[in-house]
Amino acid sequence: MSAGGSGRVKRTVWTAGEVCEGTDFVATETAVAMVYNGISHVVMMATPADLEDFALGFSLSEGILTSSKQLLDCEVLKTDRGIELALTITAEPFNGLKKRRRNLVGRTGCGLCGAESLEQAVTTPNKISAGLSISHRALQLAIGALSNAQQLQQQTGAVHGAAWCNSEGEILLVREDVGRHNALDKLLGALSKQEQGEGFVLVTSRASYEMVAKTASANIPLLAAVSAPTSLAIELAETAGLTLVGFSRTGRHVTYAHGQRIN
Repeated sequence: MSAGGSGRVKRTVWTAGEVCEGTDFVATETAVAMVYNGISHVVMMATPADLEDFALGFSLSEGILTSSKQLLDCEVLKTDRGIELALTITAEPFNGLKKRRRNLVGRTGCGLCGAESLEQAVTTPNKISAGLSISHRALQLAIGALSNAQQLQQQTGAVHGAAWCNSEGEILLVREDVGRHNALDKLLGALSKQEQGEGFVLVTSRASYEMVAKTASANIPLLAAVSAPTSLAIELAETAGLTLVGFSRTGRHVTYAHGQRIN
Protein backbone atom coordinates (compact mmCIF):
# COMPACT_ATOMS: atom_id res chain seq x y z
CA MET A 1 0.00 0.00 0.00
CA SER A 2 1.05 3.57 -0.65
CA ALA A 3 1.53 6.17 2.05
CA GLY A 4 -0.17 8.75 -0.16
CA GLY A 5 -3.78 9.13 -1.25
CA SER A 6 -4.10 5.69 -2.84
CA GLY A 7 -2.33 2.37 -3.30
CA ARG A 8 -2.59 -0.82 -5.33
CA VAL A 9 -4.04 -4.05 -3.94
CA LYS A 10 -4.71 -7.48 -5.40
CA ARG A 11 -8.36 -8.27 -6.14
CA THR A 12 -10.57 -10.88 -7.75
CA VAL A 13 -13.48 -9.79 -9.94
CA TRP A 14 -16.48 -12.04 -10.70
CA THR A 15 -18.57 -10.92 -13.68
CA ALA A 16 -21.37 -13.04 -15.11
CA GLY A 17 -19.65 -16.28 -14.18
CA GLU A 18 -16.17 -15.21 -15.26
CA VAL A 19 -13.37 -14.71 -12.70
CA CYS A 20 -10.53 -12.28 -13.35
CA GLU A 21 -7.46 -11.70 -11.14
CA GLY A 22 -5.64 -8.38 -11.07
CA THR A 23 -4.95 -5.23 -9.10
CA ASP A 24 -6.97 -2.16 -8.21
CA PHE A 25 -6.48 1.26 -6.63
CA VAL A 26 -7.97 1.84 -3.17
CA ALA A 27 -8.04 4.98 -1.05
CA THR A 28 -5.48 5.07 1.76
CA GLU A 29 -6.87 5.38 5.28
CA THR A 30 -4.65 5.77 8.32
CA ALA A 31 -4.70 7.07 11.87
CA VAL A 32 -3.61 10.71 12.05
CA ALA A 33 -2.86 12.25 15.44
CA MET A 34 -2.90 16.01 16.06
CA VAL A 35 -0.33 16.90 18.70
CA TYR A 36 -0.13 20.52 19.89
CA ASN A 37 3.10 21.60 21.56
CA GLY A 38 3.74 18.03 22.61
CA ILE A 39 0.22 17.32 23.91
CA SER A 40 -1.94 14.86 21.98
CA HIS A 41 -5.40 16.26 21.26
CA VAL A 42 -7.20 14.08 18.73
CA VAL A 43 -6.74 11.00 16.56
CA MET A 44 -8.74 10.70 13.34
CA MET A 45 -8.87 8.30 10.44
CA ALA A 46 -7.86 10.21 7.33
CA THR A 47 -6.25 10.04 3.91
CA PRO A 48 -2.55 10.93 4.30
CA ALA A 49 -2.43 13.65 1.65
CA ASP A 50 -2.38 17.45 2.09
CA LEU A 51 -1.74 16.90 5.78
CA GLU A 52 -0.43 20.40 6.47
CA ASP A 53 -3.68 21.81 5.05
CA PHE A 54 -5.59 19.32 7.21
CA ALA A 55 -3.77 20.36 10.38
CA LEU A 56 -4.31 24.06 9.77
CA GLY A 57 -7.92 23.74 8.62
CA PHE A 58 -8.88 21.53 11.56
CA SER A 59 -7.20 23.90 14.01
CA LEU A 60 -9.07 26.89 12.58
CA SER A 61 -12.48 25.28 12.12
CA GLU A 62 -12.38 23.78 15.62
CA GLY A 63 -11.53 27.18 17.10
CA ILE A 64 -8.14 26.09 18.42
CA LEU A 65 -6.53 28.81 16.32
CA THR A 66 -8.05 32.08 15.19
CA SER A 67 -5.40 32.86 12.58
CA SER A 68 -3.07 30.82 10.41
CA LYS A 69 -0.22 32.94 11.81
CA GLN A 70 -0.68 31.21 15.19
CA LEU A 71 0.60 27.97 13.65
CA LEU A 72 4.38 28.24 13.80
CA ASP A 73 5.29 24.82 12.46
CA CYS A 74 3.76 21.51 11.39
CA GLU A 75 5.96 18.43 11.22
CA VAL A 76 4.64 15.22 9.67
CA LEU A 77 6.01 12.21 11.57
CA LYS A 78 5.36 8.75 10.14
CA THR A 79 5.22 5.81 12.55
CA ASP A 80 4.40 2.10 12.27
CA ARG A 81 0.88 2.79 13.57
CA GLY A 82 0.03 5.94 11.66
CA ILE A 83 1.02 9.56 11.29
CA GLU A 84 1.61 12.22 13.93
CA LEU A 85 1.16 15.87 13.04
CA ALA A 86 3.38 17.73 15.48
CA LEU A 87 2.01 21.27 15.56
CA THR A 88 3.80 24.14 17.24
CA ILE A 89 1.39 26.93 18.11
CA THR A 90 1.74 30.24 19.92
CA ALA A 91 1.16 30.60 23.67
CA GLU A 92 -2.32 32.17 23.66
CA PRO A 93 -4.17 29.46 21.70
CA PHE A 94 -2.20 26.74 23.47
CA ASN A 95 -3.31 28.02 26.87
CA GLY A 96 -6.88 28.06 25.63
CA LEU A 97 -6.54 24.51 24.32
CA LYS A 98 -5.27 23.24 27.64
CA LYS A 99 -8.28 24.76 29.40
CA ARG A 100 -10.78 22.94 27.24
CA ARG A 101 -8.74 19.85 26.49
CA ARG A 102 -10.90 16.89 25.62
CA ASN A 103 -10.46 13.32 24.48
CA LEU A 104 -11.61 12.75 20.88
CA VAL A 105 -9.72 9.52 20.17
CA GLY A 106 -11.43 7.49 17.47
CA ARG A 107 -13.44 10.34 16.00
CA THR A 108 -14.54 9.37 12.47
CA GLY A 109 -17.80 11.15 11.80
CA CYS A 110 -19.47 13.14 14.51
CA GLY A 111 -17.70 16.29 15.58
CA LEU A 112 -19.29 16.38 19.02
CA CYS A 113 -17.64 13.37 20.65
CA GLY A 114 -15.90 14.42 23.84
CA ALA A 115 -17.72 17.71 24.33
CA GLU A 116 -18.33 18.24 28.00
CA SER A 117 -21.58 20.20 27.74
CA LEU A 118 -24.34 21.17 25.34
CA GLU A 119 -22.82 24.64 25.16
CA GLN A 120 -19.58 23.12 23.86
CA ALA A 121 -21.34 20.73 21.50
CA VAL A 122 -23.65 23.18 19.73
CA THR A 123 -21.96 26.52 19.16
CA THR A 124 -22.83 29.39 16.82
CA PRO A 125 -20.10 31.08 14.79
CA ASN A 126 -20.04 34.80 14.15
CA LYS A 127 -22.41 36.18 11.54
CA ILE A 128 -21.03 35.87 8.03
CA SER A 129 -19.88 39.20 6.64
CA ALA A 130 -18.50 38.08 3.27
CA GLY A 131 -20.45 39.14 0.22
CA LEU A 132 -21.54 36.88 -2.62
CA SER A 133 -23.99 36.96 -5.49
CA ILE A 134 -24.11 34.04 -7.91
CA SER A 135 -26.46 32.72 -10.54
CA HIS A 136 -28.18 29.36 -10.59
CA ARG A 137 -26.22 28.73 -13.78
CA ALA A 138 -22.89 29.30 -12.01
CA LEU A 139 -23.87 26.89 -9.25
CA GLN A 140 -24.85 24.28 -11.82
CA LEU A 141 -21.56 24.81 -13.65
CA ALA A 142 -19.62 23.92 -10.50
CA ILE A 143 -21.86 20.95 -9.75
CA GLY A 144 -21.33 19.56 -13.24
CA ALA A 145 -17.56 19.96 -13.04
CA LEU A 146 -17.03 18.46 -9.59
CA SER A 147 -16.74 14.83 -10.63
CA ASN A 148 -13.96 15.49 -13.12
CA ALA A 149 -12.15 17.64 -10.54
CA GLN A 150 -11.91 14.74 -8.07
CA GLN A 151 -8.89 12.81 -9.26
CA LEU A 152 -8.60 10.55 -6.21
CA GLN A 153 -12.30 9.72 -6.31
CA GLN A 154 -12.02 8.78 -9.98
CA GLN A 155 -9.12 6.49 -9.13
CA THR A 156 -10.57 4.82 -6.02
CA GLY A 157 -14.30 5.58 -5.75
CA ALA A 158 -13.94 5.90 -1.97
CA VAL A 159 -13.34 9.53 -1.00
CA HIS A 160 -15.26 12.73 -0.36
CA GLY A 161 -14.37 16.01 -1.97
CA ALA A 162 -14.59 19.68 -0.98
CA ALA A 163 -14.20 22.31 -3.68
CA TRP A 164 -13.68 26.07 -3.64
CA CYS A 165 -15.58 27.72 -6.48
CA ASN A 166 -15.57 31.35 -7.62
CA SER A 167 -18.72 33.36 -8.25
CA GLU A 168 -18.70 32.27 -11.91
CA GLY A 169 -18.92 28.61 -10.89
CA GLU A 170 -15.32 27.76 -11.77
CA ILE A 171 -13.69 25.22 -9.44
CA LEU A 172 -10.36 26.66 -8.31
CA LEU A 173 -9.26 24.23 -5.59
CA VAL A 174 -10.20 20.71 -4.47
CA ARG A 175 -9.23 18.63 -1.47
CA GLU A 176 -10.18 14.96 -0.95
CA ASP A 177 -10.28 12.53 1.96
CA VAL A 178 -12.03 9.38 3.14
CA GLY A 179 -13.73 11.63 5.72
CA ARG A 180 -16.08 14.41 4.63
CA HIS A 181 -15.09 16.62 7.57
CA ASN A 182 -11.43 16.01 6.78
CA ALA A 183 -11.85 16.99 3.13
CA LEU A 184 -13.48 20.26 4.19
CA ASP A 185 -10.80 20.96 6.80
CA LYS A 186 -8.10 20.40 4.18
CA LEU A 187 -9.81 22.87 1.87
CA LEU A 188 -10.25 25.47 4.62
CA GLY A 189 -6.61 25.09 5.60
CA ALA A 190 -5.45 25.64 2.02
CA LEU A 191 -7.75 28.66 1.62
CA SER A 192 -6.50 30.27 4.82
CA LYS A 193 -3.00 30.53 3.34
CA GLN A 194 -4.00 32.52 0.25
CA GLU A 195 -6.04 35.50 -0.79
CA GLN A 196 -9.39 34.60 -2.29
CA GLY A 197 -12.19 36.58 -3.87
CA GLU A 198 -15.89 35.89 -3.65
CA GLY A 199 -16.75 32.22 -3.77
CA PHE A 200 -18.45 29.24 -2.20
CA VAL A 201 -17.81 25.67 -1.06
CA LEU A 202 -19.22 22.58 -2.76
CA VAL A 203 -19.01 19.23 -0.95
CA THR A 204 -19.87 15.69 -1.97
CA SER A 205 -21.49 14.77 1.34
CA ARG A 206 -24.64 15.62 3.22
CA ALA A 207 -24.81 19.03 4.89
CA SER A 208 -24.51 18.26 8.58
CA TYR A 209 -24.38 20.73 11.46
CA GLU A 210 -20.61 20.49 11.61
CA MET A 211 -20.11 21.02 7.87
CA VAL A 212 -22.15 24.22 8.16
CA ALA A 213 -20.29 25.30 11.31
CA LYS A 214 -16.88 24.76 9.72
CA THR A 215 -17.85 26.69 6.59
CA ALA A 216 -19.34 29.56 8.58
CA SER A 217 -16.28 29.74 10.85
CA ALA A 218 -14.23 30.58 7.74
CA ASN A 219 -16.66 33.40 6.83
CA ILE A 220 -17.66 31.61 3.63
CA PRO A 221 -21.19 32.68 2.66
CA LEU A 222 -22.47 29.62 0.78
CA LEU A 223 -22.24 25.87 1.24
CA ALA A 224 -23.63 23.55 -1.42
CA ALA A 225 -23.87 19.84 -0.65
CA VAL A 226 -24.55 16.96 -3.00
CA SER A 227 -26.82 15.29 -0.44
CA ALA A 228 -29.45 16.47 2.02
CA PRO A 229 -29.07 18.90 4.93
CA THR A 230 -30.07 18.07 8.50
CA SER A 231 -32.51 20.11 10.55
CA LEU A 232 -29.77 21.48 12.81
CA ALA A 233 -27.64 22.40 9.79
CA ILE A 234 -30.52 24.49 8.42
CA GLU A 235 -31.08 26.17 11.78
CA LEU A 236 -27.40 27.04 12.11
CA ALA A 237 -27.24 28.33 8.54
CA GLU A 238 -30.21 30.61 9.21
CA THR A 239 -28.60 31.95 12.38
CA ALA A 240 -25.13 32.41 10.89
CA GLY A 241 -26.38 34.04 7.69
CA LEU A 242 -25.07 31.24 5.48
CA THR A 243 -26.72 30.24 2.22
CA LEU A 244 -27.31 26.49 2.40
CA VAL A 245 -27.96 24.40 -0.70
CA GLY A 246 -28.67 20.66 -0.71
CA PHE A 247 -29.29 17.96 -3.31
CA SER A 248 -26.82 19.68 -5.62
CA ARG A 249 -27.15 17.56 -8.72
CA THR A 250 -26.92 18.29 -12.43
CA GLY A 251 -30.15 20.03 -13.43
CA ARG A 252 -31.42 20.53 -9.87
CA HIS A 253 -30.47 22.07 -6.53
CA VAL A 254 -32.50 23.01 -3.46
CA THR A 255 -31.94 26.11 -1.31
CA TYR A 256 -32.77 25.87 2.41
CA ALA A 257 -31.45 29.10 3.91
CA HIS A 258 -30.61 32.65 2.74
CA GLY A 259 -31.43 32.08 -0.90
CA GLN A 260 -31.09 35.79 -1.67
CA ARG A 261 -27.46 35.25 -2.72
CA ILE A 262 -28.54 33.06 -5.67
CA ASN A 263 -30.37 34.68 -8.58
